[in-house]
Amino acid sequence: MKTLKHTLMAVIAATIGLCASFAAYAQTRVYATDQRNEVVKNSSGLCWRTGYWTPAAAAQDPAGCECDKDIIPRDVCEKTPRDSRPVVSGGKVTLSADALFDFNKSDLRPEGRASLDNIVAKSKDLVLEVVIAVGHADRIGNTATNQKLSERRAASVKAYLLKKGVPANRIYTEGKGSQQPVTRADECTGAKSAKVIACLQPDRRVDIEIIGTKK
Repeated sequence: MKTLKHTLMAVIAATIGLCASFAAYAQTRVYATDQRNEVVKNSSGLCWRTGYWTPAAAAQDPAGCECDKDIIPRDVCEKTPRDSRPVVSGGKVTLSADALFDFNKSDLRPEGRASLDNIVAKSKDLVLEVVIAVGHADRIGNTATNQKLSERRAASVKAYLLKKGVPANRIYTEGKGSQQPVTRADECTGAKSAKVIACLQPDRRVDIEIIGTKK
């Protein structure tokens, strides 16, 4: 009886471990795959991205270079024996959208320009591969409006970085609308008001990540 009990416990433990391993593996894959573990593509030949996809995560996915080579650091996809410098992140900076823009606006404020100047200075310590700017909005307003607002904010960041000499092909922008709030669902409840707007401030942000190689 004890032997049977121990056997069952071992099977259960192994199953839990397998599920955990599979879950961890699934989260490392940011592209949808079929039963043959091949990336699923649409009729235009574009890879289907999962909800875990981000530009940084794509660089870690085995199919990243196949699917998104244009936005992945060059050294990841074109490694050579002469150039084996590791790709490193120069840092991820989350900037409050209120520090960059006025509420519900996408025009850069003077304080926002100063923050971006610091990021440009930081990028000069690297052989720059890519700068990723992802705009976000709070839940106030409809989905379409928030999506466009987050995209315009990211585009404003790109335009300023271009003026500062960052090459256009090194800047990737994306808008997430209100899909990825920082605040919890049970926070900032109620209709639009000054109090709710202030509470949702952490959701109005721009995530900026610098990726490159050490000089």
